[in-house]
Order: sequence, then structure tokens, then C-alpha cells
Amino acid sequence: MMADQPPPLEATPLLNEVPLLPHMVNGDSIQQVILVQVNPGETFTITTEDGHMQCIQGPAHVPLMSPNGSMPPIFVPPGYVSQVVEENGVRKVVVVPHSEFHPSMHPPPPPPPHVPHYVPHPHALLPHPPHPVFPPVGTGELPPQFLHQHPPPHVFQEQEPRSHGRTNFIQRDERSLKMQEHLKKRLKDRQASGHTNNKLNSPPSSPHKVVNSSSATIPNGNGKGQQGAGGALKQKQIGKTKGSPDAEMGESDTESKKCDTHLSIGKPVVSDIQARSAVLSWNLPVSSQNGESHSHSPAAFTFEVAISNSGKNGKFKSVYVGEELTITLPDLRPATDYHARVSATSSSIKESISELVSFTTESCEPDCPAAPKLINRTKNSLSLQWKSSNDNGSKITNFLLEWDEGKSGPFKECYYGHLKQYKLTKLSPSTRYSLRLAAKNDIGMSGFSEPVSYYTAGIVPPAPAPPVLLEAGVTWMALRWMPPPGVSSDDSLTYTLDMEEEGSGYGFQPQYNGDELSCTLRNLRRSTSYKFRLFAYNSEGKSSPSEVVEHSTNPDKPGPPSKPVVKGKIHSHSVKVAWEPPKDNGGSDISKYFLEISEASAGGKWDTIYSGAQREHVCDHLRPGTSYRLRVSCASKGGESQASDVTTVTTAAVPPGPCHPPALAGRAKAKEIPLQWGPPAVDGGSDITEYILEMANSDQDEHRVVYQGPAAEYVVTNLLPGRTYSFWIRAGNKVGFGPHSDKAELSTAPGPPEQCCKPLITCKSATCAVVSWESPACNGAEITEYRLDWGQVEGSMHIIYTGPCQSYEVKGLTPATTYYCRVQAVNVAGVGLFGETSVVTTPPSVPAAVAVLHLLEEEQMDISAPFSTCLAIQWEEPCCHGAEITGYNIEYGEKQLVTVGRSTTHVLENLLPDTLYRIRIQAINSLGVGPFSHSMKAKTKPLPPDPPHLECVVFSYQSLKLKWGEGPSRALITNPTQFNLQMEDRFGRFVTVYNGPCHTYKVQRLSESTTYYFRIQAYNDAGEGGFSQVYAFTTTKSPPASLKAPKANQLEENTYEITWEPLQPMKGDSIVYILQLAAGREFDQVYKGPETSFRLPGVQSNCEYRVRVCAGRQSQDPAGPPELLGPYSPSTVFSAQRHEQSPPCPSAGPEQAQGGTRLREERLIAIVLLCGFAVVAILFAVVIQYFVIK
Repeated sequence: MMADQPPPLEATPLLNEVPLLPHMVNGDSIQQVILVQVNPGETFTITTEDGHMQCIQGPAHVPLMSPNGSMPPIFVPPGYVSQVVEENGVRKVVVVPHSEFHPSMHPPPPPPPHVPHYVPHPHALLPHPPHPVFPPVGTGELPPQFLHQHPPPHVFQEQEPRSHGRTNFIQRDERSLKMQEHLKKRLKDRQASGHTNNKLNSPPSSPHKVVNSSSATIPNGNGKGQQGAGGALKQKQIGKTKGSPDAEMGESDTESKKCDTHLSIGKPVVSDIQARSAVLSWNLPVSSQNGESHSHSPAAFTFEVAISNSGKNGKFKSVYVGEELTITLPDLRPATDYHARVSATSSSIKESISELVSFTTESCEPDCPAAPKLINRTKNSLSLQWKSSNDNGSKITNFLLEWDEGKSGPFKECYYGHLKQYKLTKLSPSTRYSLRLAAKNDIGMSGFSEPVSYYTAGIVPPAPAPPVLLEAGVTWMALRWMPPPGVSSDDSLTYTLDMEEEGSGYGFQPQYNGDELSCTLRNLRRSTSYKFRLFAYNSEGKSSPSEVVEHSTNPDKPGPPSKPVVKGKIHSHSVKVAWEPPKDNGGSDISKYFLEISEASAGGKWDTIYSGAQREHVCDHLRPGTSYRLRVSCASKGGESQASDVTTVTTAAVPPGPCHPPALAGRAKAKEIPLQWGPPAVDGGSDITEYILEMANSDQDEHRVVYQGPAAEYVVTNLLPGRTYSFWIRAGNKVGFGPHSDKAELSTAPGPPEQCCKPLITCKSATCAVVSWESPACNGAEITEYRLDWGQVEGSMHIIYTGPCQSYEVKGLTPATTYYCRVQAVNVAGVGLFGETSVVTTPPSVPAAVAVLHLLEEEQMDISAPFSTCLAIQWEEPCCHGAEITGYNIEYGEKQLVTVGRSTTHVLENLLPDTLYRIRIQAINSLGVGPFSHSMKAKTKPLPPDPPHLECVVFSYQSLKLKWGEGPSRALITNPTQFNLQMEDRFGRFVTVYNGPCHTYKVQRLSESTTYYFRIQAYNDAGEGGFSQVYAFTTTKSPPASLKAPKANQLEENTYEITWEPLQPMKGDSIVYILQLAAGREFDQVYKGPETSFRLPGVQSNCEYRVRVCAGRQSQDPAGPPELLGPYSPSTVFSAQRHEQSPPCPSAGPEQAQGGTRLREERLIAIVLLCGFAVVAILFAVVIQYFVIK
């Protein structure tokens, strides 16, 4: 046993990996030796059986004996757990922080009770404070987190080399360096803020965290246990505090753990390993914060899978990024060792990397070999050689060589064996043979290589025919030739084309070498003759040359001629131009020149006006004062040259030609004529600068100029209406004016009439007047119509008459009203001015018809009236037409007439109820009676309804359901008749218990056996009816309440006493009890009486019984029922047990055993159904109340 108060130790790094010797752990011996490797600078502390503690300084190898061959449990401080990792037959105990432990992947087995405990101490790379060693606890007291864990049995990792130094850390990746810098910065911030307290009340300062990539190797064997857990080596320090044992062990970086969430992901699992694929799966990561583990959904993480085939420390390649937990690794190499790891990332949690998992892909058939190579050939043989392909884990045993026998047909086997060379014999000369190769191992045959063709040796080909010219250009020629005669199409021939340039003196030079039957020679000289000859080659040698043939290149296009120049004087319609030949004729003589002309304003359209061998030309049929562009091009055997530079020539201008006669612009007026004209058809080669307009009254009058200027329109004024005038126009440019245009004869329009005189008005009646007027001067045109302007306001009149008459009768006037009117005359020339305004006032007349007549509602009246026999009407006073209104006549019913005074309301009385009346009204003044208004229909209300007969249809001890009248129990539609049900209270007053359209109502919360008094009243739109007579109804008596489950007490072996609780008498009525017994499903009555207990004899052993009891009320009233039974109590189950075997009970045993449970379930279901029905009923009542009744 360990001492209760061990002395403090020096800084003792934790040995967190304990390798077990495979030949000892897995051997047949009873005891096993555990070899503990202590690195330099470390201290390994153990507790012996006698309770003493022994510290061993490193470097050292400490052998420990296991008495029964099992792995001893590791007692670790709080915040750490131990895991057992098996790699290639060697099991290691790995001590890791609790945040990196995954209990879902390593279920803990219980430790043997007799194995001594080995106490490892926290590993530290920093100076450590003193720390105690905890004593071991019993097997039953050992917490599960302190037990060693076993890994999954289907994935193994390779053995890693161990490093005993402290300085050979592998360089960390960029992400790990950033994490370490972040933690250091946070530690410095906390220290600078003064958050460090004494060791008793605050956690120790955060230690360094060594973060390695997945390929790093940690000294002292720590890399193996931490590599798959994200590469983070987390260290803790131990200090003394007061409290529980968990509080005595301080954790490093406690402040950081409160705000950081640590993520851990388990080691992935490899399954379904094939030659080129494998299935990799892993569990969801587990996050821990403040010592608590949390699970997450797969959508909260992004997983990245990386694999390496160059060892654990090799380069890893990412093959998958996503949210799936199982993937298939494709495109793997057969028989290859792979290492895989999974990293999990989240937006709010740090990245975690799993342990490495190693696996080896299966072997398969070899890869396709390369095509065989030719090493020697003759006319009758081919010698081939090839190399082995990748065997994919299984040695290649044979090769299969196939050929097409030189017939370009299907492949056939020609060799099968283990050699890597073969010689084909007895072949035909100059023949092509196709071959392909495949390799075979113990697993299968590979695919065939790409087919390759080789030729056997032959004879030299004959001389070919000379090449033929296909097409020639200026600097190129395309030649074509045919294979030599007598050569098979399967023979592989190459050709050499030699060329000699005329006059070069270099002889024939090779220009082409290849197997094509045509070629194009470029970069030749233009218009030059070349000689050609052709050679044919095969594998045997060179043929004789073909005949020499001569071909020439084409000449090139000539250069552009010189710029054309004007020769002589430029006339208004012609010009003579000349040009020089081009400096470069392209190798051939110029055969033709082309002269093109284009107007400068035509937009670049060129027309050819001359083609020939001459070098000058007269351009005629030109327009005066027009700019022309001229250019020249030439043609030879080489083609047509480009155009020369452009010469611009402008012909001389002349006076413009005659214009078209001036035309009328719009309509001629009485004293003016608007004229317009256009430019002449020929402007003489110069822009028109001005026009001269001349006018004459007749042909004999002299012309006089009325306008001279650049405008193309002018208005001639100061003319007489209806006269004809003659006009001429002349156009002028910078050269001079052109001739007169043709004569244009135009007439002025007639003028509008003069102003009319004041019209004369005569009133024929109060609503009719006659207006007459005289005709004014017409101003040269006959008056076609007159317009009469009429209105009640002088400044706002409108035309009421248009026509040729000189009088008009105005009807529909308003009596006693002033009107204004005026007249104007109209002819074809226009509208004359309005004359003076006349005023007239119409005489007074009878009133106008009443325009607004409507019925008054009950709430609009100041006094109440019986609307069953009365109708209240209201109207607006009409226009009096000059005489004050004195009264009104009201006609209603069968032309009944009532005369009232000057009032706008009246109540028609003594009418029939529920009757429709037609009402209209007319006004009266001193001049007579006005017209009737429009008819209005109104109906009197019916009489109030009588009260219905009231009866009780359902009696209960606490409610009475009443019914009255004829109709549905619930008002599903709008009912015009409403009912008011009242009940007498204890003070003798009637209070309303229901008001609505329904014909039934249930009065609840009543007392039993009590008489209640009711009365009812009906009302509708006509009013409230009287109350009915008083009705008396009496409630019934209530049954007894439900009893609790009876109790069964065993008196003897087969005798039971059944007891239950008593009930008090109900209002003088006695209580009787009924007891029922059931041995199966049916209940039988075994007792009825006033007692509260019953002795039940003859109970069979090993049988289950159920009993229940109910109470009955025996009424003393002879008029009512003699007995009222209440509900049965819950069943009580009991059975008589006996040690000896008893005959089986006739009832079903399993069903009775489940009786109690089934009864409770049925009660629960009944309660749920009752609550659901209650909610539905309340919702229906609310819907009916708000949407149907209201």
C-alpha cells in the first residue's frame, strides 16, 4: 500500500507510453514482463507491495512483473485518462488529457482486483511544482475514467521508432504554430492583467502546449498516443489545494478551458479493403468544455481525409472534404501500405486530427506491359524483346504474345512463357505484322498492350513517276506523285523530292523527305521555272530517280500606278486626267488600266468609267460645282493591283436652274397669303444663297418684288379678300440668279362676318323664351350659321343653338331666374365676333319636385312610435320657383292623400302591420301644386311574437335540459326570433340564464332533488313579447361517489378478507355495497349488503384474482328509483402462493399479470381522449357563438 502522506517529489515527467514485449505478453507463460522505458531527464515512480515508494532516474529500462498475465490498471490524476493502444502486436498504455479521450470508441473493461497499481506522473517539459502521489483504491472504488481502455480490434498502426532525446522535435506546421502563438498571447494577457492568485485559491499558470502535425514524432514515445488525436501534446501540473482529492490536483490552463471548447475525434476504421479501393469510416467528434462532453450533429462539422503511401512521416494528400462519416478511397495502388487520418473542423471549435490508421491494399493482376520492341529483322524473321510491368504484389510468371499473322485480321497466340524475348520465323518479305503483349501472375492476366506493327526486310522499290503540279502560286507550288508501279499498298515507302532553280547553278537540292504523296514548296521566287525529280525509299534502300520535270511559279500582282493628275482646264461638265505606269509590274507586262470615279459626298461608292491600255482619259457627263475623287489601278497576268492614291477634282459652277412655282403654305386668309417654295432641281454646282419673290395683280401689271432673302417661305400681307394674284420665284447662287419660275395664281380667302346686333328676347312662359336677331354684313362670303350663347351667369355662358335661322325658342328654363344671351355669325371665312349681351328674367311658377325622400329609423326619432302601425318619413325642401312653399301633399297606400304644413318630416299612423306601402310627395306654393317625387317603398314591422311553451326534456341530479318552440336545438342559421330564458333565484327574483336564437338550453350547477322555476320570453325586430307562465322542474337524486380500490388481506391459506372504505348516508338514504370477483375476464357478484368487509373462502393457490366494489343509494322516496348505483372502484389483484406445485388456474396467467399495467394504460388513454373531446367541444362552442349567432 502507498503512504497516506507521501513526500513531495522533484519534477517527474510522465511516462505516458508503456510498451509490452510481444514475446512475453502474447506468450504461453503465466507471468508477463512489462518493460518500462524511462527517457533521459525523466523520473519513474512506482509503489511496491510493502507501501514504499521508489523513484528511478532515466535513462533506464525497468522490468515489471505481471502475476497473472493481464495489463495492470493505471491510476492517473484528475483530468487525465489512460488508453491501451495495440500496434503490430505491441500494446502501449497512453495517458492523455480527458478532452482528447473518446469513450465511445474504447469501452473500459474492469481491472483485476489483485494486480498492484502503477502510478505514472504527469509529463512536463517545464519546471514543475511539488505534487503528491495518490494512493490506489479498491477495484470497486476505481473510477471508470482511471481504467485503461482497449482499442477497436480491426485497425492496427505500425510501430514507430522511439526517440530518447529532448531536442529533436519535428518542425510544426503553420496551423500548429498559429495555435501555439495564440495560447502564449492569451497567457501573457492574463499574467499582465494581474489575475494570478495564490496556489490555494487559483489554478496554476498554463503550461506550454506542443502541437505537432500528423507526421511528427514526439520524444519519449508521446507522438504515438497524441498523433491521432490532433497532434497536440497537452501537459498538466499538480499542486496542493484544500478539499476533495479531485481539488488537490490542479489542472493547467484552467482559465483557457473555461472559454475554449476542445474537440476530439476517434481513430478511423478501414473496411472492405480491395486492390484499388477501401472504405474508411469514423465516428462523430466529441467536444468537451469544463470537463463535460457534448455531442454534435454531422452537419456541424467538415471532415477532411488525407492519405499517404510513403510512410507515416511522408507527404499526406487530401482526398476528401465533406460532411459524410463514411467514404470510399478510390484510385489506390495494389499491394501498397497506406496511412490515413481524419481531421474535423467547425466554425466555433478548433480543428481536431484523429490517430493514423494503417492498411495494405490487396494484390491483383499485373499492369498492362509496354509494347514489344524490335531488336532485329530479316526478310523472313522478326526478333522482339520486352520488359516486365508492375506485378501489383504477385510475381509475373508468364507472358502472352499475340500477332495478326500479317493478314490484318484477329490476333492469335504466337508465344506463351516466362522469357522476355521471342523470334518470329518463316515470315514473308516486306510484310507488316501487328503484335501485342500481356502479362500473367498468380491472380490473373493483365490487359494487352497497345498493338505495334513491324515490317520484314524486302527489295528496293522501282523508279517512281515524275511529280505533277497541282497548283502554283507566286511563291509556292503544290506537287503530287504516285507510288512506284508494282509496289503493294502495304509497303512502307518514303519519298525524297529534289529541286533545281533555273539559272542558280547549285544543281538539285532535296526539298521534301516523308511518306506523304504530296507536298507544298514555299518561299520560291515569283515567275521562275524550277526542275524536279523524285526518289522512293523503303527499308531496303533507294530507288532510281524519276524523270526530270519542269514547273514555274506564277507572276505577282503589279504595284499601284501613279496618282492621276488633271490635264488641261477643268470644265463644268468634263475634266481630262492622266497617270504613269507602276514602278513594279509583278514580273509581267501591264495589260489594262482601270479608272474609277466617286463623288465626294456619295460615301465611298466607286464607279469604273474607263478600262484599257491608254494612260489618259476625259471624264465627261459631270455635274457642275461637284467634287469628284479619282483613282487608277492596273492588271497583268499576276492579277489586279491595288488602287493608286486618290485625286480630288471640283468642276466649275453655273447659275441655278428654274424653281418650281410657289405654292400655298396652309390656307389663304382674307388679307394675306402664306407662300412656300423649294430649291431648284439644278443648283449649278453652288449652294443657293437667296430667292426673289415677285407679284402682280394681273398679267398686264408690272412685276414688283415683295421678298428677297434666303428663306423658302413668306407671307404676303395687305391683300384684299377674295382677289386673285400672280407670283414668280427666282433662285440665286454665287454665280448669279437663274430664270423665273412658272406663274402661280392664288386667291385670298373671304373674311368672317361682322359683329351681330343685340338679340331680342320674349318670354312665352315661366320655362320658355324666344330669342331673335338680325343678320350682319357677310364680308364677301354668305353666312352659313348663327351661334346662340346662353347662361345664367354673364361670364359663364355656353352655346345652345347652331344653325341658319335667325330665331330660337329656349325651353326647360327655371322659373324666376335671370338669363344672359348673345349671338355670333359664321361663314366659310371664319367666325365673327359676338354681339352685345341681352338679359331676361323668367316669371315665377309652381314648386319643383321633391328630390330626396327616405324612411327614418327608430334610433333617428326623438319620440318612440309603434313601428308595426307607423312609418316615419323625411325629405328635403325643393326649389320654390319664385313663390314660397306653403305645404306638402303625401300620397300612400291606395292613393290616400295627407296634406301637411311646411315641414320636412311626418309620421304616417294607423297602418297595417307587416304591410308594404308606396309613398310619394309633392310641394305646394301660391301658384299651385308641383309634380310628385319618385315613389318610395316602405314596409311596417310585424307584431311582437308570443312566448313559446317551455318543457324539460332531460332531468339530472345537477342539470336540467329545457326545450321550447319548434326548431333546431342549435341555431345554424340566422334566426330573426330571439328568446330570453329566466330562472328564479333564492331571493325570488327572475334572472336571465340564456338569451339567443336556440330552442334548447341546459341549466347546470344545480342541486339534487330541488325544484326550480323558469319563464321565457320571445322577441324579434318588431319588439319584445310578453313572458310566459312560470314553469317548475325538479332535479333528480345523485348516485354515490366512486370508492377506492378494496384491500385483500390473507387470513388463512385459502381465505381472504376483502375490506373497503365506508360512505356516509346521503340525505337520509342508506348505502349498500356490491362486491364483484373475477378469476378470468368476467366479474361475478359475491356480496351485496351494508357491510364494508367480506370474507372470501376457497381461494385457489397460485391463481390470480381481481375484486372491485361499488356503492348504491337506497332511496326512501317511493316515487323515485329504489336504488342508485355508483361507479365501480379500481380492481385489486391478489393471489394465494404455496410452496408445493399446484394445478394451473383456469384463467390466463400472463393476461392477469398484466392486468394492473393494462388498467393504468386504459385509464391514461381515457383521460387523454376526454381532454381532447373537451377542447374540441369548447372550440365548436366559440365558433358557433361568434360566427353563427352574432
